[in-house]
This record gives sequence, structure tokens and C-alpha cells, in this order.
Amino acid sequence: GRGLGVRGRGRAAMEAMESRELRVGFVGAGRMAAGMARGLLRAGKVPASNILASAPSDKNLDAWQESGCRTTHCNLEVLQDTTLVFLATKPHILPGVLQEIRPAVGPHHIVVSMAAGVSLQTLQRLLPAGTKVLRLMPNLPCVVQAGAMVFARGSGAGDGEAALLKNLLSSCGLCEEVPESYINIHTGLSGSGVAYVYLFAEALAEGAVKMGMPVGLASRIAAQTLLGAAKMMLETGEHPAKLRGDVCTPGGTTIHALHQLEKGALRATVMNAVEAATNRACDVAED
Repeated sequence: GRGLGVRGRGRAAMEAMESRELRVGFVGAGRMAAGMARGLLRAGKVPASNILASAPSDKNLDAWQESGCRTTHCNLEVLQDTTLVFLATKPHILPGVLQEIRPAVGPHHIVVSMAAGVSLQTLQRLLPAGTKVLRLMPNLPCVVQAGAMVFARGSGAGDGEAALLKNLLSSCGLCEEVPESYINIHTGLSGSGVAYVYLFAEALAEGAVKMGMPVGLASRIAAQTLLGAAKMMLETGEHPAKLRGDVCTPGGTTIHALHQLEKGALRATVMNAVEAATNRACDVAED
């Protein structure tokens, strides 16, 4: 690579990524971590040989080995061998893991925590002073490269690190930088929100089954309907109320159906759901 001299280390990491030198580690190798690694591989962002994942047992690691990634049982080895490190353990395990890896964390590392409810303040307290740390909240569709992710940066992380993370994770879906206070809201809206959508999809399909359509076909059409509606929102940038209005012809089928949804207080119920999940995320964070 070119001489890095006076350039910031974030810039150095960006150049490393562009020259295929970026080495990425995962401490914890569960479903979300595996999904994100798959996104990086599919997009050609990082070669498999530059990814190293650790987990206590072989249970989750076999899948990583099959896709050509390297694996280990030693968390410290991940730190010694990589510069961008995703912490993908369960939240209650994370403090112990941070204590274990702390001696190996250096100024060249970018540490990205994916643990729900663990604040930047806590991460910064448990890692060496000045560590470049960011907090990322993904959601499960990252596994199929259609995730919605938000991240916030700690005091040690600069524009270079934020740009690197955003560039890298665009291969896994929508990725936005936000103030940390939005992370619990994102959990209620998107982390848990995929489940609300499944519930809605199931109800849509059951309505069609009731009217005489076979369940497999009804489920496929329901899923494609959701996908198409979401894609139109993203690609037109229009407010959903405008798009909904476009579907409603005077006296037509849609407005009759929407009237029933309003009677069932669909909107208020969904708003309550987002609120309840956000509040729960806040409670968990304080425990």
C-alpha cells in the first residue's frame, strides 16, 4: 500500500479495505454475526481468508469454515489477527469478554459492539482509554442482505471509522449513523419490528385462505406484497400516506378494507407495539 504517514488511522483502514487488506474479526459466531459475514463475502468486500471468528465450541463454527473463514476458540487470537472487530456475544457475557480481550486491544483496532443494551459509556469504561469503539444495532434480515442497521460512535471513533463501517455494512442492507439515544427506538421499530411484520403477513395470508386460496400460494403472495410495498417506499421516497392514497380509488375495494383496519385500530396498536418494545429495550439496558 501507499505510505500512511500523517493520514488518520481511519483513512488507513479505508485504504486497507480498498486494497483488500482489511482483516475482520468476530468475537461470537451466532446467527447475526454469520449473516453479516455472509453479506461481506457476497459483496466481495472482504475475502474469506481475512475473516476470523471465535466461539467457545465448534457448534456454530462449522458453517464459517465451510465458507472459507478461519475460526478459533480463543478470543484473544481474534484481536491479535484483525483490525476491525465485531463483538457479537450475548449482552450478559460481554463484560467478561471485554475484560479478557482488554490487554490485546490497541490503537489500531476498531471495535464494534452488537450487544443490545450495552451503552457506549460502558464499552468505553471496560476498554482501554481512547479505544475506537462504535455501537451497532442490526436486525435479523441482515442474514439475507436486507437488514436495517444503525450505529453510534464513541468518543474515540472519528469520521474515518464511521465511513468504513457504513461502507462495509451497506452490503448487508440499510445502514445509518444515529445518535446513541435512537438505538433503543431502532430496536423497537426494526429489531423487534420484523416480528410485527410476520404477524401481519400471517394474517394477510389467513384472510386469503378463508376466502379459498391455498395457504402456500397465499403466503408467497403476502410476502411479495410486503416486499413490493417496502421497495416502493424506499425507491420513491414518498410518505406512506401518499402511496396508500394512490392505491385507493373512490368507492373501490381498498377503501372498504382500510375502513375495517381503522375500526380495528391498526395504527394505534402498532404504535403501542413500537413503544412497548422501545421501553423494554430501555429497561434491559438499565439492568
